[in-house]
Amino acid sequence: MPKSLVIVESPTKAKTINKYLGKDYEVEASLGHIKDLPKSQLGVDLESDDFSTEYVVIPGKEKVVAKLKKMAKGALAVYLAPDPDREGEAIAAHLEEELSENGSGKKKKKGGIEFHRVTFNEITKKAVQEAFKHPRDIDRNLVDAQQTRRVLDRIVGYQVSPLLWDKVRRGLSAGRVQTVALRLIVEREREVKAFEKKEYWTIDAHLYGGKPPAFDARFVGRGDEKTEVPNEEESKKIASALEQAQWSVRNIEKKERRRSPAPPFTTSKLQQDGSRKLRFSVKRVMMIAQRLYEGIDLGSDEGSVGLITYMRTDSVQVSPDALTEVRELINGTYGKDFLPEKPNEYKSRKAAQEAHEAIRPSSVARHPDEIKKYLQEDEYKVYKLIWQRFVASQMTPAVFDQTSIDIEAKAASESFTFRVTGSVLKFEGFLKIYEESKDSKDEEDEALKHKLPPLEVGQKLTLRELKPEQHFTEPPPRFNEASLVKELEERGIGRPSTYSTILSTIQERQYVQKIGGKFIPTETGLVVTDLLVKNFEEIFDPAYTARLEEELDEIEEGKEKWTDALGGFYKKFSKDLRYAEKHMENVKRMEKPTDEKCERCGSPLVLKWGKHGSFYACSAYKKDDPESCTFTKENPVNLPDFDGAEMPETGQDEYCENCGRVMVLKRGRFGQFMACTGYPDCKTTRRLDQGKRVPDVPLEELCPKCNRNMVLRHGRYGEFISCSGYPDCKYIKQNFIGVKCPQCADGELVEKKARRRGNTFYGCSNYPNCEFTSAYKPVPEACPQCGSPYLLEKHLKSGSLLVCPNNSKKSADEEEQPKPKKRGKKGTAAAEEAKPAAVAVKCDYSRSIPTPEWMTQGKSADDTQREAV
Repeated sequence: MPKSLVIVESPTKAKTINKYLGKDYEVEASLGHIKDLPKSQLGVDLESDDFSTEYVVIPGKEKVVAKLKKMAKGALAVYLAPDPDREGEAIAAHLEEELSENGSGKKKKKGGIEFHRVTFNEITKKAVQEAFKHPRDIDRNLVDAQQTRRVLDRIVGYQVSPLLWDKVRRGLSAGRVQTVALRLIVEREREVKAFEKKEYWTIDAHLYGGKPPAFDARFVGRGDEKTEVPNEEESKKIASALEQAQWSVRNIEKKERRRSPAPPFTTSKLQQDGSRKLRFSVKRVMMIAQRLYEGIDLGSDEGSVGLITYMRTDSVQVSPDALTEVRELINGTYGKDFLPEKPNEYKSRKAAQEAHEAIRPSSVARHPDEIKKYLQEDEYKVYKLIWQRFVASQMTPAVFDQTSIDIEAKAASESFTFRVTGSVLKFEGFLKIYEESKDSKDEEDEALKHKLPPLEVGQKLTLRELKPEQHFTEPPPRFNEASLVKELEERGIGRPSTYSTILSTIQERQYVQKIGGKFIPTETGLVVTDLLVKNFEEIFDPAYTARLEEELDEIEEGKEKWTDALGGFYKKFSKDLRYAEKHMENVKRMEKPTDEKCERCGSPLVLKWGKHGSFYACSAYKKDDPESCTFTKENPVNLPDFDGAEMPETGQDEYCENCGRVMVLKRGRFGQFMACTGYPDCKTTRRLDQGKRVPDVPLEELCPKCNRNMVLRHGRYGEFISCSGYPDCKYIKQNFIGVKCPQCADGELVEKKARRRGNTFYGCSNYPNCEFTSAYKPVPEACPQCGSPYLLEKHLKSGSLLVCPNNSKKSADEEEQPKPKKRGKKGTAAAEEAKPAAVAVKCDYSRSIPTPEWMTQGKSADDTQREAV
C-alpha cells in the first residue's frame, strides 16, 4: 500500500519523527541542501533586472536526489519538513522543484504529486502530529529572503575575492558579513595599541566600628565634591592629612533592591553563555544544541526524543502549554514563594521572528539529572544550561538588602568623604538555580563582597590602616567569542545562526588567531581589512550591513521585493568594484624603501610582501642574476603585542629549552611561531597558541631497545610515549589495537597519524616490509557471513557501523567524500599494480553500533550549507 513520503534534513531527525507518524509514512533525509549556485561560475545574471539565478544539484547529492525522486513517484503525498527558518524553507522549495513531475516546482499537473510544507518548533509527538494536521504551502517570501542573502554573499565573494588573489595572495576570500566581523576585531586591536595608560590612585580605609567585622571604605572626595587622585604625590598628601582625622558615620541609606530573571535563551544568548559558562566554542555549542533538538535516545521507554525546541531563533516567546508546565514544576519543586502570580513576559527585539519560540526544553519534566545517563557529558552540560535558564525565567526576582554608608574623616582644616556599599541576599528567587553570566565584574558583585557591621549615623569609627594603591586605566578588552557575538547582535550584523560560521571562517582563513581565548588579527587580516574598507567604504560598513539585514526581514515579511533590494545593493557595489579594480594597492608588488641595511652586502633593505606576510629583502637582489644578494629577514613591526597574562612576557627574551639560545618570532605556512635562533643546528619551535611547553612525564616502563626509561611526551598530534634517550635512541612506542595484520599475518596493526594531513589510519607494525593500511579501524571480530577475520569500524554522518572489509557498497555520505588523487608509480610498483587483481569476496554484512563521543564533536550534515556567510 502506498505511503506518504516525509523529507527532513538529517538522518537523526528522520529517526526521531518516524516513530511519531506511524506506518502510513516513510521518512527520509536529504542530508541538508540538495541545490545551490554552481561553484564554477557566478550563477547570477547581473545584467537583468530580475537577477535570475541558476541553481544546480550539489555535486555528490545526485544519488540522494535520485533516491528521493524514486520514492516520491510511488508516494501518496510528499511532506517537506526541513527546519522552520529561511534555510529550511529554501531546502523545501528546492526539493519540490526536483521531485515534482514537471521538474519546475510550478503548479502540478492534474493527478500529480501533492506537496505539503510542515514545520514544528520541537520534535515531540504532540508537536509533530499537530504540524501534520495543518500543512501549508511553501512560503515564497521566506525563500526569497534566503535567496537574497545567498546571492548577496555570492556577488561579494566571487567578485571581491579575485581582487585579493591578484593584489595580495592566492587563496584569500572576502565575505559580506565575515569582513565586517574582521573589521570589528581589527579596529578593536588598533584601539588597544593606540590606548595610552593613565595613572590614578585609590585610597581605602580599613575601619572598625566597635563590633565585627572591620570593613574597607573608599575615598570619593573632599567634602561633598568628588575628587580624583591622579598620582602618588597627591595620594601622599591626602594620606598625611588623614593621619590625625576623626572618623564618623555621616549618612546611612538602606533600600531593598530586586533583580529580575533573564528571559529564556535566544540563539546568540545561548552562544554567549555557552562560551562564558562552559568554555565551549560557539560552533561546538550549536552542534550540541542541534543534536539535542533532533533527538536523543532515552532508552526503551521513550526512544529517540527531541529534548529542546529549535535552536536558531531570536524570539523570547514561550507557548502557553510550556508556561503551564514550568509553573507547575516551580510550585511543586521550589514552593509558592518562587512562583510569580502570573507568568513573566518578555519582549523580543524588533526584528525577531515571533512565529518561533525561545530555546527551551521540550518538556521541563525531563530534569537534566534524571536523563544524564543517556547524554554525553557535553550534551548534559548544554541541556542543563537551557533547562536552568528556562525554569529561572519564570521564577520570582531575587531580593537584596543594600546598604550604602558615607563616612566623614574630619581633619584639622578640611574633611574627606569615604563610601562603602554592601549587599545581602535576602531572598534568592531565580538565583536558586541560575545566574546569567557577565563579561566582567560590576558594582553589584563588589557590593556583595562587603560584609558590614551594624552602624548608626554619628557613630565614631577607628582607623586601623590606610591603603593607597596605584592603578592604570585599561584599554578596551579584545574580543572573545562571547563578546564578539554580543557585539554583532547589538549592531544587527548578520543573523545569530550565522555567527558560528563567521567565527570559524575568519580563523580558517588565518585572518585572526585566538590566543588565550581572545581574537588577535594577523598581518594578513590587517592588510585585507585595510584594502577592503578603503575601496568598499559603504559595502563593508557595519551600519550598512545591519540595514541589509533589516531589508532581508522586510523581504521575509513581504514588504519589499527581493530584486529591488538586490538592485539597490548592486548599484553601490558595482561602483565600488570598478573603483577598486583601478585603485586598490598591489601589495604583491610592494617594495617600500626602509632605513635598514643588508647584513651581507650593506645595500638598503626594502619591505616586500610574500606568501606568509611582509618581510625585508635586499634591494640589490636581481631575479635574473644568480650572483646577486638574496638576503631576507622577518618583519616584526605588525605582529601583535600579546597580553602578558595570555602569553610569555613579550618584553623579555624567551630561551630555547633544548640549547638555551634566544627564541624569535617567525612566520610559516601555518602562521606565526617561535623558533630557535640556532637553526639549523637546533630546530626547536613552539606554536604561539600552545603557550608553555607541557613537560615530559617520566614513566617506570623501560625502552626495549636501550633499557632507559620511557617518557610521556606531547607532540603536534597529541600524547605519545618514547625513549628518554632521544635523539640517541629514537624508539617510539606504537599504539597497538590488538589485531593481527591480515596481509602478512606476522605483524600487528597499529594506530598511526598521516604526516601531511594529521588524520588517523591503521597500518602494519612490519612496515615497510608489509604495506597494509586501512582508513577505518579494524576490529578483532570475525564476519558471521563470509568468515573475514576482522571487521571495520566506520563512523559516518548517518551513524556508526561495523562493516565487513569485503563489503564494497558505500553509504550516501561516503559517496559525498572527495576521492583522493592517485599518484603515478614507477618501476616494479607499477608492474605489480598492472597484475590482474585477485577475485574479491563479496559480502554485504554490516550492523549498527553506538556512536562514540568524539564523533559528535564534528560538523552535522545539515549545517554544511546553513546560512552561508
